Amino acid sequence: MNSTEFTYLLENPEKIDGLNTSKLDTVLNEFPYFQAARAIQLKGLSNSNSFKYNQSLKKTAAFTIDRKVLFEYITSPIFISNSKKVEELEDITVIEPELVQNFIENNNSNTEEEKNITATVLEIGKPLEFKSTEPHSFNEWMQLASKKPIKRKENNKITEENDTNSTDKFNLIEKFIASNPKIKPVDKTKQNIDISQESSKENDHLMTETLAKVYLEQKKYDSAIKAYRILSLKYPEKSGFFADRIKAIKKIQNK
Repeated sequence: MNSTEFTYLLENPEKIDGLNTSKLDTVLNEFPYFQAARAIQLKGLSNSNSFKYNQSLKKTAAFTIDRKVLFEYITSPIFISNSKKVEELEDITVIEPELVQNFIENNNSNTEEEKNITATVLEIGKPLEFKSTEPHSFNEWMQLASKKPIKRKENNKITEENDTNSTDKFNLIEKFIASNPKIKPVDKTKQNIDISQESSKENDHLMTETLAKVYLEQKKYDSAIKAYRILSLKYPEKSGFFADRIKAIKKIQNK
């Protein structure tokens, strides 16, 4: 077998027949480590369903560096030559590691941006406006303020002292009311009332949008969702608005 015939079979492995397979024996006897010749011969044995195939496969595998390439060669109808592989690889779009990293960073920034947008929609951090009819909301906000003391400058010490004095006064008033003898004890002979139901009704009555916002500032998301659900029942004309707020709160909860 001359070089022209060998090159032809190398480029057209489907053309290998029994005669060419026998000719390759001569080549392999002279060059036993010639991997390409062994691969072509093995392909021919496979095409002709020769009984020599299994034994030849073992020998060829022993002389082959990359057995994955060998497997591809003997199982494909038309073996892909190196030149054709190069052309195909050139058409493949390779994603650079830097692009992947940029995508991850952008995705993270988008998530953070989405979170910020959600917080903006819910007006988290925006100063709360209390009305004279919302004492319950104000009390809730005072609880939050007591948990998160505001850092002030030294020239504001007088304001802090005034706040402390005001708190002491409130405590004295509450103590006075608790010990005032004019307050009559509950008459046990009267019909028992379900306090939990009455309390629930009272809470529903006191529920306002401001209180719902207070819950958001306190990060009491479940309470905020409950508040907006109550408001949806109280003000059905704004149910769509409250539903959007509930969805936004759930987004924050899931992050």
